[in-house]
Amino acid sequence: MKQILTIFLRGVIIVVGLVVLAICIFALPNIIGSIELDGYDPILLGIYLSTIPFFIAIYQSLKLLNYIDKNKVFSDLSIKALKTIRYCAITISALYIIGMPYIFKVADKDDAPGVVAIGLFFALVPIVIAVLTTILQNILQDVLKNYIKKI
Repeated sequence: MKQILTIFLRGVIIVVGLVVLAICIFALPNIIGSIELDGYDPILLGIYLSTIPFFIAIYQSLKLLNYIDKNKVFSDLSIKALKTIRYCAITISALYIIGMPYIFKVADKDDAPGVVAIGLFFALVPIVIAVLTTILQNILQDVLKNYIKKI
């Protein structure tokens, strides 16, 4: 049962990664090339920059699922993968938070408040992921610490 769930999660992670990659390859260049988007180019550049830690986190998530399949979830390797995912989430959030003043300026100029809401969404969701990975990392560290004490 465990392997079926990890295969499912692995599939979902790969599909999400492929969708983001397809957006970066096909959709964003067309949007950037559009003449009507005066002022949105830095926002789109920020989106491209945020995909770097995103794909690193995707890779670490797949590694974590491999550790689960190999019954190595309670190991330093899992803790390291969770730590990397947390740093990636914090980096993504920081990129969007740093860009929020510019996003607000462009949205105010174009009277497009939805752009600010989208920017806030992309800034806040990674924070939730970072908190979740921190909790999981702390649980794993406690389990490992208690296991070592018993030996």
